[in-house]
Amino acid sequence: MENEVAITVKDLHITYRILKSYSIKKSLLQLKKVQSETFEALRGVSFEVKKGEILGIVGKNGSGKSTMLKAIAGIFSPDQGSIDLHGHSISLLSIGVGFQKNLTGRENILLSGMLLGFSEKHVRSKMEEIIDFAGLGHFIDLPVKTYSSGMYSKLAFAITAILEADIMLIDEVLSVGDTNFKRKSYKKMKELISNADRTVVIVSHHSDQIKELCTRAVWIHDGLLRKIGDTDEVVNAYEAFMAK
Repeated sequence: MENEVAITVKDLHITYRILKSYSIKKSLLQLKKVQSETFEALRGVSFEVKKGEILGIVGKNGSGKSTMLKAIAGIFSPDQGSIDLHGHSISLLSIGVGFQKNLTGRENILLSGMLLGFSEKHVRSKMEEIIDFAGLGHFIDLPVKTYSSGMYSKLAFAITAILEADIMLIDEVLSVGDTNFKRKSYKKMKELISNADRTVVIVSHHSDQIKELCTRAVWIHDGLLRKIGDTDEVVNAYEAFMAK
């Protein structure tokens, strides 16, 4: 259906508790309560994403963009509010999220695919295609803890791209890796999001990527939804604000 909703975010609040590092050891020795401060990463954010839509999220560092993506992925639980995925499968493509570092790349493909909700048989049927796309050579059978950030991102991208969940969440990974892989991943991403049934949410500092790939955009500032709507309008407003 043309107006079918894929993601509903309603009145989302997420607060971090920040421990004061100097007090942790002292509190253990003296059995005192650890001192902490709170930081509101998201403050009452609400929006909907339609099925097949490509939504870009922009904002300065620390604005709550990645927190939003991880909340949609189910990694962070909201303190208040709700997120409804309306029964769709979802995958998060983000550096440093999702792999067991002591397992090999091959083992992580299987684990990641099953955590995304795919059957072991289906993941195994796609295994060689994922390995070929990632292009890691013999490293695929070495522990992920031996990987560089570029290798890590290649494997993460390959898993998400080849297994093709209903909703793809992409956090600042299209700019990671060598030149050839950037080109290959960008081409694959454009191919994936051209599917009218696939919903994509992208966080990026690259305004040109957001403008080229996204059908709509959200600007989050200090945990608040500042603006949502036409991609060019939102990105231009964000850039003008940051230029002040």
